[in-house]
Amino acid sequence: MVMTVTQTAHTPTPPAKQMLSEQVYAHLRDAIMGGHHAPGDALKPQDLARQQGVSLAVVREALVRLVGEGLADRLHNRGFAVPAVSDRRWQDIAEARRTIEPVVLRMSIERGDVDWEARVRAAHHRLARTPAYAPDEGEYYSSAWSEAHRVFHRTLLEGCGNPVLLETFDRTWTASELARRWAARRHPGRDHVGEHRRLEEAALARDADTAAEVLAQHLTLTAARLTGCTHPEPAKET
Repeated sequence: MVMTVTQTAHTPTPPAKQMLSEQVYAHLRDAIMGGHHAPGDALKPQDLARQQGVSLAVVREALVRLVGEGLADRLHNRGFAVPAVSDRRWQDIAEARRTIEPVVLRMSIERGDVDWEARVRAAHHRLARTPAYAPDEGEYYSSAWSEAHRVFHRTLLEGCGNPVLLETFDRTWTASELARRWAARRHPGRDHVGEHRRLEEAALARDADTAAEVLAQHLTLTAARLTGCTHPEPAKET
């Protein structure tokens, strides 16, 4: 007698549902980044599903993805919400970036070749020539500037040649992008042009000490301006 073994196979997500989920995720991400949902606002799956004309499951899948990127909070028995401005996470992310990125930048300056120098110069040129604000994107940094900004910072670090460190940068960058946009709205007069120029100059001059110091100050300023502090908030004793 031949015995049949029944296996439970993982059912892949249907392409149509996957496409819908991606569309809803992109829409919600843009809405949060663009300030259409204020800090602390509830993100109600039922309302979002009705507005988007999709199922509750599709919306929840998109919201869970946003939670993973730090762009939404999952509240115990209360659904989802946009993170609050006062959330301690922004200081924690800034502290992590101040700890890691200046070290990686030193490595990049030590190891980067001429091609890396050319990429840094090109990325800075693009950033400097991209308008920080666009009339149709409100008071936050424009999408084009935000992408040029990300590319410049990542290019500075790419000379390190360590993909694990660059993946760490990618994760913390996404998580801090929302705070960066909020800080820009609260303090639109920030001299980001001068800050980035000093970073480029120090990196291309192979002045690792100055570059690391300028980068640490640059990273501190976003979190400090978001909370209205002039210095990073000290950790609370427990």
